[in-house]
Amino acid sequence: MTMAGNLRKVTGLGRVGGLRGVARLARQRPRVDLSHHARSPLGSSVVNCVTYRDGVRAGHGVDLVDTVERMRRSGHGFVWLGLHEPTNDEFAGVAQLFDLHPLAVEDAVEAHQRPKVERYGETLFAVFKTVCYVEHEELTATSEVVDTGEIMVFVGRDFVITVRHGRHGSLGPLREELESDAAQLAKGPSAVLHAVADHVVDDYLHVVDAVQADIDQVETDVFAENGARADPGRIYQLKRELLQLKRAVVPLGRPLLDLADRPVRVVDPEIQAYFRDVSDHLLRATEQIAAFDELLNSILQAHLAQVTVAQNEDMRKITAWAAVIAVPTMICGVYGMNFDTMPELHWRFGYPLVIVVISVGCRILHRGFRRNGWL
Repeated sequence: MTMAGNLRKVTGLGRVGGLRGVARLARQRPRVDLSHHARSPLGSSVVNCVTYRDGVRAGHGVDLVDTVERMRRSGHGFVWLGLHEPTNDEFAGVAQLFDLHPLAVEDAVEAHQRPKVERYGETLFAVFKTVCYVEHEELTATSEVVDTGEIMVFVGRDFVITVRHGRHGSLGPLREELESDAAQLAKGPSAVLHAVADHVVDDYLHVVDAVQADIDQVETDVFAENGARADPGRIYQLKRELLQLKRAVVPLGRPLLDLADRPVRVVDPEIQAYFRDVSDHLLRATEQIAAFDELLNSILQAHLAQVTVAQNEDMRKITAWAAVIAVPTMICGVYGMNFDTMPELHWRFGYPLVIVVISVGCRILHRGFRRNGWL
């Protein structure tokens, strides 16, 4: 029976009743390949479990518990266990086997945590917010632009446990990329932690570039000829999505600096230099997000100013036409009074004269308003 098949039983230790019951019950299961980066075909939260020695994937053992114990006795190699949205019962056995702190276990199962790095004895616990750009044909006031998830990483002397929440952020391609670089993977679990951090931050940069295209489109529409008629809801929607992206990116700055500058027992000193590079990339993403936020504020203010100018132009046109219409209204109103004695009331050319006066007066006002840009 493969170690991955036995691992599925480890994730159910809360129900089985003991670590040593894993091997006995696991033998009743068929051999199943859990190396695919999707969810396990057994319906478990286990995505993958591999042992590495000197940066090379090692053969599967008969029992995960025995494998971990042998590695701990020899002080050689480590286990990388990948989980996807485990339940409390599924994670109970893993937490017991690797002696994980209850507070970190609670955060890993419940998710919705702020990006952070915490130390619990000999174990390092890191939380990363993953982001994904949601493709859309046209940006609307209700378009989803950014989708977020989480990756929690437990790092010990001889193990790495990654817990993923969300519909994206698969670590399968990352695992394959790391396995192609045995020298880097040989530096231990901290190399996996760096690879996950670098993978997450690279996604930040990709999403930032995609969001910039949406902002450029909104900016073009606002400053177009009929920009005052653009939907301001799209700007507010972009600001909301940008705020969601900001909540994922900005809080990670301090934890990455701590990993790069402060000595941590489970982090290889050579890996710390790599964390500085990741921190620089994160700083770039943070600066771009801040610039986008200011740009959207400027675009929104410009749009509101355009709307105000358009309203003023409409009011001027309405006022000008009201003034033009006031001339015939006034003359007709006077001659509509029921008086017996009025100038030119019974004159043969009185009616044509009034029409001429109204036409001339309206024409003069119309030309004056057009000359001043009111019409």
